[in-house]
Amino acid sequence: MTAPTATTTTEAIVHPGDQLTSAERLRYILLLGSLVALGPFTIDLYLPAFPAVAQDLMTTNAAIQLTLTATTIGFALGQLIVGPFSDAVGRRWPLLGATVLHIAASIGVASAPSVEWVMAGRVLQGIGAAGGAVVAMAVVRDLFGGQRLVTMLSRLALVNGLAPVIAPVVGSQLLRVIPWRGVFVVLAAYGLIVMLVAAVMLVESLPEHRRGFSKPELKRRYRVLVTDPAFVGVAIVGAAAFTALYSYLSASSFVLQDTYGLSAQEFGMVFALNSVGLVASTQISARLMRRMPPRYVTGIGLAIMTAGGVALWVVDALGGGLVGLLIALFFVVSPVGIVMPTVQVMALVDHPTEAGTAASLVGATNMIVAGALSPLVSVVGGTAAGMAVVILGALVVGQASLWLVVRRRGSSQVIA
Repeated sequence: MTAPTATTTTEAIVHPGDQLTSAERLRYILLLGSLVALGPFTIDLYLPAFPAVAQDLMTTNAAIQLTLTATTIGFALGQLIVGPFSDAVGRRWPLLGATVLHIAASIGVASAPSVEWVMAGRVLQGIGAAGGAVVAMAVVRDLFGGQRLVTMLSRLALVNGLAPVIAPVVGSQLLRVIPWRGVFVVLAAYGLIVMLVAAVMLVESLPEHRRGFSKPELKRRYRVLVTDPAFVGVAIVGAAAFTALYSYLSASSFVLQDTYGLSAQEFGMVFALNSVGLVASTQISARLMRRMPPRYVTGIGLAIMTAGGVALWVVDALGGGLVGLLIALFFVVSPVGIVMPTVQVMALVDHPTEAGTAASLVGATNMIVAGALSPLVSVVGGTAAGMAVVILGALVVGQASLWLVVRRRGSSQVIA
């Protein structure tokens, strides 16, 4: 894959990615998408194995749910480390180093003797998997602008939204032929493949004159971001949407398998149904952003998610059964594909010189908040109604941030 340059002999290239052919852009999408998918697959591939892990390690469901929280916390910490580091030294080496850590941690979890070892390994796995997520978004911002930036980020958001839904499907099928520990061997193999492909194909996208690792420069980048009300508001919106998604992910295996009696494979098929909505809504998001400002598209996605959360609570309260529950969950999960591309666009478009740090802050906020709040589903009963309460609470905060902060401070322009 050739590295685009910033200028040609005849005219200035505003965005280096403008020089790429369609085939080269497709290769970037496939490569960066595989990097982004490493994180969600690391977090969610073993969700169908929760009951089996709890039984094998002789621990509680709540302790197993905390291993999910441990992963998201590690993922958040990793983004805070890798993002600024990639702004300082370039994109390639932080990515490759983080992926090596992911591979080692995956092997460690596969041989863990207790749930405490699993938690420790999952934190390290999360830190390692964070490299792909933050570097992929930073590379896109390095290379693209305008509508091509929207398109590329939408493709990555599709992967980021679809992978958490596909991962349990894949995990449920893996459990047909391997024990739960084998799932982590598969994750180690995936990490190794991604690392080797990135080492060969990923060219450095950050020019040397834009790198720097001094403490004043690092503080400047963070200060620019955290003092920008629009950026902070957008980060809150993203965290709210992710909390709704991860409330579903952390509790649905117990609700659908223990309460409704679904097998691991049937549970995986339920997740597969939601993937259709995520794919469609991500594409809708990109098309809508050609016609209206991203913040308005965000409002549409949050409104649909909120309606789905209300429906989830009503269905559970009225005893609507499994079909009603699945329909309500579809309208909670699918619109995440509308919201997340707009969050990424709004967060990065105004901060090209802090792209890695901006991507890391948004991603870390998503994971920290979602990882901390999604286990509340167990606290409020571990039922579908408990899911609805946490989901609606998160979305109320997201709606408030969108309309009280982002709407007043963010750009009202369509991304050209």
